[in-house]
Amino acid sequence: MRPSRSSGKRSATWIAVLALLLLGAATWSFLRAPDTAAPAGTPTVAAPSAIETNPLALPPPMQADAPATMPASPRYPDFLPPEAIDTLQLIARGGPYPYRQDDGVFGNRERRLPQQPRGYYREYTVETPGSPDRGARRIVSGGQPPVEYFYTDDHYRSFRRFTLDGSETRP
Repeated sequence: MRPSRSSGKRSATWIAVLALLLLGAATWSFLRAPDTAAPAGTPTVAAPSAIETNPLALPPPMQADAPATMPASPRYPDFLPPEAIDTLQLIARGGPYPYRQDDGVFGNRERRLPQQPRGYYREYTVETPGSPDRGARRIVSGGQPPVEYFYTDDHYRSFRRFTLDGSETRP
């Protein structure tokens, strides 16, 4: 006996439903996994990742390595406005950023910063209260992870170089 066309469509539908259920179960399992981080200084053995044990699991979101980009208790220079500190905290976390241009390459076309290869500098918007657009304030970081920072409040006409220990240095 030959199977009818409708039974073939039903089989394909059931396979699709089963695949979606398996994907949903894998995703739920991955998202419900407990945080098993050991206390600092405790030696650990890496467990297999969710992807290795379950190929249908989604990879974890990319996260910035906060200790490499920002000291445990940074000290910000007095000249920075509070909005710049908010921006520095976003940089340390790796975003998300409020503007699509943030974390983009800063080309240093004005040549006001030390010469570096293209891609070394990245720019970030510092909110300007009351401004209808991005405003003129920016933080430019250098290096990946950032090792130096520059602040401008006049849209790249001038910069103040600073560190996260509260000091200001010359550009």
